[in-house]
This record gives sequence, structure tokens and C-alpha cells, in this order.
Amino acid sequence: MKLFYTGPVVNTEMLVVMLEKHGIAAREEYIEPMPAGTDELSRPAKVFVPEADYDRAYQLFYAEREDEL
Repeated sequence: MKLFYTGPVVNTEMLVVMLEKHGIAAREEYIEPMPAGTDELSRPAKVFVPEADYDRAYQLFYAEREDEL
């Protein structure tokens, strides 16, 4: 598994769902310990994807979309 994204849980949970809708088995892990003053939705987490799917996941979420110009 390769690290794909680090951010708040509110984002990582949605990202995992979207990756799974595209057939990419993503895994979410919380960063421990939770920083003081952080609520559950802003708690930092990491999303991992299989190395074989990393490039496809990158294209889905980070590549510029020319059809949006």
C-alpha cells in the first residue's frame, strides 16, 4: 500500500468512498495520538491505495481536467 493523501477525517472518509466506487481498495488510518483541541471530523488521517492502483487514483483526483476548460 502507498500513501495517497493525508488530511482531516471529513475528507479522507469521502475519498475512500470515491476510490472504492472506482474499484480501488483504499484504506484509511487515523494519525495517533489525536492532536489536542481537534474534533472527530478534523482529526488527521491517512489514505493508502494499492501501489498498482496509485497512478489511476492520481489521475482520477489530481490530474487537470481538460474538459473543464
